[in-house]
Amino acid sequence: MAGTTARLAHILAVAARHAGPAVKNLGASDPFASAGAPDAETSGEPGDGSSDPERLASDLEGLGATFVKLGQLLSTRRDLLPDGYTEALARLQDDVEPFPSEVVHRIIEAELGARVSDLFESFDDTPLASASIGQVHRATTRSGREVVVKVQRPGVVEQVAEDMDALERVAAMFDATSVGQRVGTRALLDQFHRVIVDELDYRKEAAHLERFRELTRDEPLISVPAPLRDFCTQRVLTMEYVPGKKVTDVGPLGLMDVDGPALADALFGFTLRTILSEGVLHADPHPGNLLLTRDGRLALIDLGMVAVVPRRLQGQLVRLLLAVSEGDGEQVADVLATMGEPLPSWDPSGFREDASHLVHASLSLGSEIEAGSMLVELARIAGDHGLRPPAEMALVGKALLNLDQSTTHLDPNFLPEQAIRAHLPRILATTMKPSPASVAVGALDSKEFLQTLPGRANRILDALADGSLTVKVNAFDEDRLFHHSQRLVNRLTIGIILSAITVAAALMMRAPGGARLFGYPALAVVFFLVAAIAGLGLIGWIAVTDRDAARRAKQKLQKGTS
Repeated sequence: MAGTTARLAHILAVAARHAGPAVKNLGASDPFASAGAPDAETSGEPGDGSSDPERLASDLEGLGATFVKLGQLLSTRRDLLPDGYTEALARLQDDVEPFPSEVVHRIIEAELGARVSDLFESFDDTPLASASIGQVHRATTRSGREVVVKVQRPGVVEQVAEDMDALERVAAMFDATSVGQRVGTRALLDQFHRVIVDELDYRKEAAHLERFRELTRDEPLISVPAPLRDFCTQRVLTMEYVPGKKVTDVGPLGLMDVDGPALADALFGFTLRTILSEGVLHADPHPGNLLLTRDGRLALIDLGMVAVVPRRLQGQLVRLLLAVSEGDGEQVADVLATMGEPLPSWDPSGFREDASHLVHASLSLGSEIEAGSMLVELARIAGDHGLRPPAEMALVGKALLNLDQSTTHLDPNFLPEQAIRAHLPRILATTMKPSPASVAVGALDSKEFLQTLPGRANRILDALADGSLTVKVNAFDEDRLFHHSQRLVNRLTIGIILSAITVAAALMMRAPGGARLFGYPALAVVFFLVAAIAGLGLIGWIAVTDRDAARRAKQKLQKGTS
């Protein structure tokens, strides 16, 4: 318990240090300024308590795997954070000291049920890479197949669970502020939870590898390593070893041996197809996860982070990219407005103007335009004008932004808008082609419709012949409207009469002679008393009848919903 409390205090200290400068991008005050969160001094944190993007990135790396992944997710949200912060978070690395080879062997043997020496002909105890969630080793199977083995770091699942519990508490504190409501902290944390839970289960990454291999079957220039299912568990992943070089590490001389423009076009088209047609997204396609193989192809590796793009969003993204490629800023703004969630500060006219200006200005750059940069910038503009874009759009923008680096390196003259126009017809043809399941559902619906149509038509015609056909229209309750109108007119009439009596009594006060009461004309005093008593009675009547009407309406509503 003490460790959990200390961990929470550490997290709150980092949040308190960086929340103020970060939320200035949202035009709001520091949500932790009055929330009682510990600062750097009171929590024992080193430093002067100042915040800057690099310091935030360093602090997140110090907090471990959960927060490195959270920082990488936040790097996609330019609608929430200033550019300096998103750029620093995009460079986050979680390289850590490797854990001992004895622990690696123990985990593999516990997961696969055999000794490492029996499973592999050779196993390199020196890791190729070591991260906060796992580390990778080269090996050769008994059949002579070269593979890489990814082994999950011990204790990482428990640490992530503890960190997620702490983040839930911080999110609850943040949600109580106006900034938290604008950010959508709960939705952001839910999305992050799904991503990191999937990444902790290597069986899902194996399934992603198989799915993407199926998608690349008709792509001669794109490849994905195959997993070895018999060597894969929740904590161990074994897949083919792909010899190659990181795309951005290949120099001009190396690119002369391959068809760079064809590779860039194939990569961009494949990514568009997987997002807009298949509804899956390689959420972390940075150049380190993209290799140029010896046979001149591109290999996609590390498919731990794969997001699902909902079908409703696929069509909207197609319309958005078409509008971007055509330079139609008005259409871009309209599509984004339907995709996002308007907040109380939503400014549609300002958003339309800024979005149109961005599209027109970007297209004027020609080959310098970057599709990912435009989508990310559109998300930022949406946030500035009170429109919360869907979380998936930020991931799509980030994926295309990372893709821009690779396509530009492979082909400096690559034009994203031309590639979009070239590939979208094929994508549209695929999305419009009905699947066997949708055809079956449509056939069943048609069968049911045809079976019930004759009986329904006969009943309608019989009712029409008998003169018993009625049409029910639920527009509004005319009787209730008439009743309320009558009651309103009655109140108004009584009020006017009482006002007239009061005015008459006031005028009689000046009349000389006649009987007097309390020194005033008796008739005038009587009129004043009548007006006062009637007025109080009117007020009481209004209060009672309105209360009864409200009670009856509530009972009617409850009866209708039950």
